[in-house]
Amino acid sequence: MLFTLPVSLFLLTFIVFPLFTNIRLSLTTPTGALTGAFFSAMLRDRSVWASLWITVIYVGGSVILQLVLGTSVGIALDRPIRLRGLVRSIILIPWVVPGIVAATTWAWMYHGDFGILSRLLIDLGIPHARQGLLTQPNTVLPALIAVNVWKMFAFVAVMVLAGLQGIDTTLYEAARVDGSSFWHELRYITLPGLRHVLVSILLLLTIWGFNSITIIFAMTQGGPADLSLILPLHVYRMGFSFFNFNAAAAESIFLFLILTVLIALYLRLFAARQEQE
Repeated sequence: MLFTLPVSLFLLTFIVFPLFTNIRLSLTTPTGALTGAFFSAMLRDRSVWASLWITVIYVGGSVILQLVLGTSVGIALDRPIRLRGLVRSIILIPWVVPGIVAATTWAWMYHGDFGILSRLLIDLGIPHARQGLLTQPNTVLPALIAVNVWKMFAFVAVMVLAGLQGIDTTLYEAARVDGSSFWHELRYITLPGLRHVLVSILLLLTIWGFNSITIIFAMTQGGPADLSLILPLHVYRMGFSFFNFNAAAAESIFLFLILTVLIALYLRLFAARQEQE
């Protein structure tokens, strides 16, 4: 009992107590009266649904590209290449760089007057880049997705690289004896062998994406015109810009329910994988 006391106190202080406080705020008025008005108002608020849709686009686009790029890099790093250890170390740099540092650096690179990426696009004959990629409605989300992909693809590569070590090498040897190409090995051996790993990565990246506001908060703060206002940032703005903590609590419970479903899927997948092994 004494051994679990520190952990129990930690969970009660930083998880259970904040969660129940949030639930209480979402269901009571500032005077303490019980109400469901904040949830009702949230469901009628178009900005909440707009921010949820932006979140789906942002997280979905990021996760798909992170999986494709990270899997490709992980498979490439599993092959015998020169300076493989050094290349693996360099690949990890985006992942270990603090999010606020990465966001600030990319914001300068996207700057219309001083940014190297904007200057490159201007030299390539795209004059609209002079206005800045983060200030235009058609480019702000793709620009933010690119930063998120750069930040997290290394995690996917490391996980894929670890998953590749669990695939029986005799399968590749037998396939090569039969004259199969790299693409056949990839389709019929590598990707099926990585199925559980890739699904786990998919769910983890989705959960983290729905929780993360660092990149967008540091680069656009939801602009321009709320076109990059994701749901977690909407909750933050409602609470700490408008000081409507009851409404913010209701929105955070809504986000919590979404994440709970994703976490339940992840745990179910993990349990099924453990049973198979």
